[in-house]
Amino acid sequence: MKIADMNWMQVEERVSEEDRCILPIGSVEQHAYLSLATDMILAEKVSLDAAEPLGIPVFPVVPYGLASSFATFPGTMTLSLSTYIAVIRDLLDSMYRSGFRRILVVNGHGGNLPATVVISEWLNAHPDASVKFHDWWRAPKTLAKVQEVDPAASHASWMENFPWTRTTDQRQPMTPKPKIDFAAMARVGAAGKRKLLGDGNYHGLYQRPDDDMLAIWDVAVSETRELLENDWH
Repeated sequence: MKIADMNWMQVEERVSEEDRCILPIGSVEQHAYLSLATDMILAEKVSLDAAEPLGIPVFPVVPYGLASSFATFPGTMTLSLSTYIAVIRDLLDSMYRSGFRRILVVNGHGGNLPATVVISEWLNAHPDASVKFHDWWRAPKTLAKVQEVDPAASHASWMENFPWTRTTDQRQPMTPKPKIDFAAMARVGAAGKRKLLGDGNYHGLYQRPDDDMLAIWDVAVSETRELLENDWH
């Protein structure tokens, strides 16, 4: 259930019966030949697919996150850490004021992890609330399925190449990319990272058959739905 399809009165009526909601968070950043919006697309879609049979409201995805490592790739958008912390806190406050007490934050971008610190501090001030932070792509069951299909899976590789993250650009290298030097990446700024990364894929194939991808997606949706249904307090 999309919040975008509801008015404020419907939200007020809904929250009187159902205090769960989902906030998807993503990033707009380079993903090699995939959409710059890959992280936000996947976070929002897995949220909507998981929530649909439960009738749980899903807020519009937060598109921008912490992507300073990719700042020199055209199209990448990044917030400063201080701005990001304030955004997450303000959004939690807003959901709480609306009456939501059980909030699932579905994250699509590894760089957004500082949000967990904000959530921890926020929960100290809101003891009647419960917030779960869910990295959907590396949750245990989903990650196990990815590894079963192909352990050479990384940022901007085949594991993010779904029918809904592709662009009109038909270029897709057919051979796997060797693993990048992660240690070298860690000690240079965005310009140096771009030189080391080339097209942006960290390593592995660029695309796998859609049957593989849809099998992974089914696991991801199921695992996300389980978090909505169980163990809130």
